[in-house]
Formats: sequence, structure tokens, C-alpha cells
Amino acid sequence: MSGPLQAQTSPPAAASPSESELDQKRHDMEALQSAATVSVEQKRKIEAEIEEIRTDRVRLNAALIDTTAKVHAAEQRADEIGERLTTMSGSEDAIRRSLESRRGVIAEVLASLQRLGRKPPPAILVRPEDILRTIRTSIMLGAVVPELRAEAEALASDLSDLANLKTSMAAERATLATQMADLNAETTRLQGLVDARQKALAEAQTTLDAEQRHAAEIAQQTTSLKDLISRMEGSDALARKAAEAAHESEVAQQKAAEVDADSIKAKVEAGPFRDPARLAPAVPFADTKGLLSLPLSGRIVKVFGQDDGYGGTEKGVSLQARQRSIVSAPADGWVAFSGPYRTYGQVLILNVGGGYYTVLAGMDHVDVAIGQFVLAGEPVGAMGDGSVKTAAAIALGATEPILYVEFRKDGAAVDPSPWWAKAALQKVRG
Repeated sequence: MSGPLQAQTSPPAAASPSESELDQKRHDMEALQSAATVSVEQKRKIEAEIEEIRTDRVRLNAALIDTTAKVHAAEQRADEIGERLTTMSGSEDAIRRSLESRRGVIAEVLASLQRLGRKPPPAILVRPEDILRTIRTSIMLGAVVPELRAEAEALASDLSDLANLKTSMAAERATLATQMADLNAETTRLQGLVDARQKALAEAQTTLDAEQRHAAEIAQQTTSLKDLISRMEGSDALARKAAEAAHESEVAQQKAAEVDADSIKAKVEAGPFRDPARLAPAVPFADTKGLLSLPLSGRIVKVFGQDDGYGGTEKGVSLQARQRSIVSAPADGWVAFSGPYRTYGQVLILNVGGGYYTVLAGMDHVDVAIGQFVLAGEPVGAMGDGSVKTAAAIALGATEPILYVEFRKDGAAVDPSPWWAKAALQKVRG
């Protein structure tokens, strides 16, 4: 009596988790808590490090450039792993489709092997009455078995490839998870450094806010980038000051070149972007051809001079970016404009000296202010998630954010390709 009664009143054994399942859940919870603790400790360490170098402009600049380079490298590696995973997924789908299409053959092979295993050929000497049937079966098997063997070997090969592919994909996903963790850590560090840099401008924040509002009013009144640059440097105090600084730097460079042209050549050969303490470009912008890095890790989708689809040609380069990619300054320069402009999205215009300007458009936000001097490789903004469409993104039908880059000389767009380093072009073109 007690047995049936207990069976009715007690819950089924399967409904209660086993000790091993509970242990696994405890282990998973501890791992999550440990990861969260490491993340907090890492953030505190980053904050302490940034606070230590906040007042040291040279160290801060060096840290900004170095961290931005690490973020770009991590984004590039993550993109490469993502592309490999996409290729592997395509291969997995192809193998699965192949196996699915041969489902009938698989069933036939398995059935034949099963029959052979369960009903081996009869012993001729023991049962002589089956001699004729045995001969007929042997003739049939002689014709069928080679074909079955070939099919079985093909199936085994496909299954082996599928298993190896799954193992490789699991390894790639683990690597991607590690890369994303590194990327998140470097991005956190970079944001802290950017905040520290901008705090140095806090004393002039009232002036900056006024100038930013003035810049927005000018942007609404202009109809072209050429007009925008001209109006900004004509009526905006900080933009005018930046233009004057660029002119003074250009004059100083020309005088230095007249006195010692070899020293300028030596600086170019040694690397004009190595000194993080510089307050002006080390060499003229025209001498940096073949030395500039692209502003972000992305793929070139349109080049200068290409048909723009509207009867004209492209005046710049369009880069397809990762969501929320960090954008860096391609060259040393003074910020001539920073803010939204027409259908370009958030725009940054740098006066890089010698009558040259670089335009970066399509960003989600810009982290530098008008009049500020920025170094090549220094972070200046970030892309969005692609939900807000700029004119460049709409023209391409892109779902990912698009960064538009344009170089201008004396009011006209120029081909930027001679300035890009070969290594940078190889990366974005695969």
C-alpha cells in the first residue's frame, strides 16, 4: 500500500534537477560573477591609469594614438574572423544540402549493409540446394558492391568534413569571443582617454558652446563643403584661429625647407607622426603621400572618380564600417568644422595646412571641438549602428554605416589615393 501511495504523492524524479546539474549551474554562476569582477577591476585599473596621465599632454596623446591603433587592429581581426565564419557556414550548408539530396542513397547503402550483416551468403557445401541462388546473388553483389563502396566512402568523407568544419567553427567562435572582449576593453580605455583629453578644454566650455551654435547656424546657411569651409574661417573665431595657426605652420615649414631641405626629407623618411608632443604638423601635408592610414578599419566601396550614379563622379572615398567603429584623424590638422551638415551626418573638417582640408562625414558623433589641433591617428569620433542613413549610405543601399572621406585643395576635391599607405589599402581591399 505504501509503495503506490508514495508514487502518487511524490513528484517524478525527472522533475527535480540532479546534483550534477546543480553543480553545473553553480559553476556557471561563479564564472559569470568572476567575469563581472574582472571587468570592474579592469575598469578601475584603466581609470587609475588615465587619471595618472591626464595632466601629461604628451603621454595622453601617445596613449590615445596607441589605443586607437589597437582598437582598429582588433576590429580588423574581428572582421576577418567573421568573414571566415561566414565562409565556413556556407560550406556547412553546402555539405548538408549534399547529404540531404542523397538521403535516398544513404538509406539504400545503410539498408544494404544491414542486410549483408544480418544475412551472410549461405554455406555452399552445407546447403547445396542454394547453389544457384548463391551464384545469382554473387553476380548481383559483384555489380552493386563497388558502387555501394564508392557511395559509402563519399558519405564518410562528407561526414568527416562536416565534423572537422564544426570543430573549426567552434574554435573560430572562441577566438572571436576573445577578440571582442579585447576590443571592448580597449574601447573602454579609449573612451576614458577621450574624456580626459576633452576635460582640458573645460575652462573654455562656454566659448566652445557658443562657437558650436554659431557653426550650426553657418552650416544651415551654406550649400556646399567649399562654401562651408570659407564661411567658417571667415566668421567663426575658433575656426579663423585654427586657419591662422595652419598658415603660420606652413610659413615655418617653408622657411625650414629653405634653410635645410634635407632635414624635412629626413623627417619624412623617419616618420612624421612619431612625436606625440608636436603642436603643429612636422612636415607639409603634400609630403605625406604614401604615409597616411585610413580613418577606420573598413572596406572601400567607392573610390574617387567613380561614377556616382547621378551623372557625375565621386569626389571622395566611401568606407563601409563596422557598427560603432572608432574614427581617427588621417593626418595632423586643426578642426575647422565639427557638427551635423545637411545629409552628410556628423561632419569633421580638418585644416591640414598648405591649402589642404580633409573631410570625414557620416559619423554618429564627433569628439573634438572647433579650433582644436589633433594628431594623425588620434580618435576624433565614432560611427553609429547604421540605422540613421546618410546620403552616402542611401546611394549605396548600405545597411552598415558608411564613412565618406574627401580631400580638398584650394576649394576643389582631389584624389586621396596617393596619400594612403599601401599596407592600409591592402587591408581594406583584402
